[in-house]
Amino acid sequence: MASTLSDAQLVARCRSGDQAAWNELVERFSRYVYAISVQAFRLAQHDAEDVFQEVFARVYQHLGRLRSDEAIRPWIAQLTRRVCIDRLRSGSREAPAVDELPDEGQEDETIAHLDEAMAVREGLDDLGDPCREILDRFFCRDESYRTIGEAMDIPAGTIASRISRCLAKLREALEGKKAGAEPV
Repeated sequence: MASTLSDAQLVARCRSGDQAAWNELVERFSRYVYAISVQAFRLAQHDAEDVFQEVFARVYQHLGRLRSDEAIRPWIAQLTRRVCIDRLRSGSREAPAVDELPDEGQEDETIAHLDEAMAVREGLDDLGDPCREILDRFFCRDESYRTIGEAMDIPAGTIASRISRCLAKLREALEGKKAGAEPV
């Protein structure tokens, strides 16, 4: 279900009471909520875990208030911001002082980078293997053509062309998602 449903379709299923959809919603956005907590608000792990639980409890309780099913990602980001700020203001353990809160521009920039990273991650998941593996090995693990070739039983001289083709597929997939997200 994860790779075939859009965010809006997933929200619609959650609204209808589909438990598997709820599980998928949490799975789909868990890294996003955690990353906002840790990277944008610099919360300690235990505080980020508390924020995670609070955010998804609120999503479950208030999903009916969401005006547009397509707006789930920004809505979750806003909920996460509010819960993080509440946690920092309440003087949670090991949190920075309230006057050390990140400024809104910095926080928005971090969330924009996280949105881009999530989009690329989803694009890679949509590509599937072997493209996902080749791109991961080359760009994330910083492996050489020879190392990738040996691991995947592909001639090292072929890796560059595979990377190029896979990047073109990824670009096409991301542009397709971006075009699909724009209002008509």
